[in-house]
Amino acid sequence: MKRRRQAGFTLIEVLVALVIVAVGMSVLMSTLTSSAKTIVYLQDKTFAEWLALNQIALARLQLKQGQLPPQTSTNGDLDYAGRSWHWRQDVIASEVPGIERIDFKVRPKEVKGGDDDSWYVTVTGLAGNALAAPGSATSLMSWDPDQAGPGQSNSPNNPTPLPTPNPTPTPTPLK
Repeated sequence: MKRRRQAGFTLIEVLVALVIVAVGMSVLMSTLTSSAKTIVYLQDKTFAEWLALNQIALARLQLKQGQLPPQTSTNGDLDYAGRSWHWRQDVIASEVPGIERIDFKVRPKEVKGGDDDSWYVTVTGLAGNALAAPGSATSLMSWDPDQAGPGQSNSPNNPTPLPTPNPTPTPTPLK
């Protein structure tokens, strides 16, 4: 009696296929986990930046007109967006008299680090008595009718159009 060979996979072929699927799934899970961690980190960084921008705006709003912020370094904790955050604010004199720089650093409270390590963001703002109120700045440019250049009118409201260039001359035939 002849034995007929059954169609199908051997045990080794099935095991090799399972190993390939398992490796592929682990790589896929690793990629998805890394992507999820990156999204959470970027979300935290965005919230930290919003928090820093808010705090700089609050520091500027608390100043009276003409007042300079005190040159200090302060830190604390704050709840924002459902999380606890640790922050540090440094007020430093700038090179411009009457203007001081405010550096505001933020990180999640559970992230521990040294003085200059592990801050998610550092936002810098300016405050001082040498800053003009919005809309109060004067133009640094002025119009002088005696200095009008070529093609310009001596009247700022009625400019003279620029002259049109000469058309290209037609070549004359050689004799």
